[in-house]
Amino acid sequence: MGFKQYLKRKIVVYFLTFIFAVTLNWLLPRLMPGNPIEIMINSALGLSPQERETLLQFYEELYGLNKPLYVQFISFWKSLLTGNLGYSILYRAPVSDLIKHALPYDIAILFPAIVLSWIIGNWLGALAGKNKKYDRYVMPLFYFLASIPYFWFAMLLVYVIGVKLGWLPYQGAYSPDLVPSFSLMFVVDFLKHWILPFLSLFIVMIGSWAIGMRNMIIYELEADYVRYLEALGASEKLMTKHAYRNAILPQITGLALQLGLMVAGAIATEIVFNYPGVGVLLMRAALSQDYFLLQGGFLMIVIAVLVANFVIDIVYALIDPRVRVSYTEG
Repeated sequence: MGFKQYLKRKIVVYFLTFIFAVTLNWLLPRLMPGNPIEIMINSALGLSPQERETLLQFYEELYGLNKPLYVQFISFWKSLLTGNLGYSILYRAPVSDLIKHALPYDIAILFPAIVLSWIIGNWLGALAGKNKKYDRYVMPLFYFLASIPYFWFAMLLVYVIGVKLGWLPYQGAYSPDLVPSFSLMFVVDFLKHWILPFLSLFIVMIGSWAIGMRNMIIYELEADYVRYLEALGASEKLMTKHAYRNAILPQITGLALQLGLMVAGAIATEIVFNYPGVGVLLMRAALSQDYFLLQGGFLMIVIAVLVANFVIDIVYALIDPRVRVSYTEG
């Protein structure tokens, strides 16, 4: 099997996964008990039963919720193919506009946390795998960090650094009296609000990567090719270099496998810090059963995770000699 065939197969697999995931994301909110229109109407005071019934019929027809499920499903895919994600029942605004506003905040905390934790965690894990003294003192800390739930650590940072010490703000992405701009005042204020959400993800992620790399380095340093290099009189630096190159490959695969958990952790973190990303939108949409906002938010998560996994799969195939040989000779 050549690389083109490998690429085509991956595209087909990810396309089918996308169809299934989006269908599931559309269906699950509609299987929840309750009616989003009733929730919206019940929040209004002073309405008579007749007025409530009239409003219920009007809004169900407006949002197409009075149609059979299969008709709603077909309409959903037609709208999706034209880039229309629907209209939020809760916010009374296009879902695409809400996500466009929230997505940059997700990227601001999630992308640096993933990249930096992966790089630094692998480096620390490699040091632990080579140095027994360092390993003995540091690994318990890594195991502790890896076992902490994201939301719990986020709440700990809020309580200690935000509430007790008062060093950093812990609610929102910027002060309410500021308007988003590229002014120095806003940028500094934004970074102050960004630090705690970032750290709550970054520190927990480091533990997982360090543990994985530490175990892989130990395994590779005991491999036959390293012993052969040692017998040839190769330097420790050269042996470690070869061991690291092989140990890093499973970590790339691990990055693809962990992306979903990291995104889930980011959502929980945003809720704790009331950070205006997709996580807060999804929480509010779930509480009000806003079908359109829920399916739009989950759609963005599905696309982000699948695209990232696809890129990692292709990169892994290009850099791992064993994979290259398998699809060249197959």
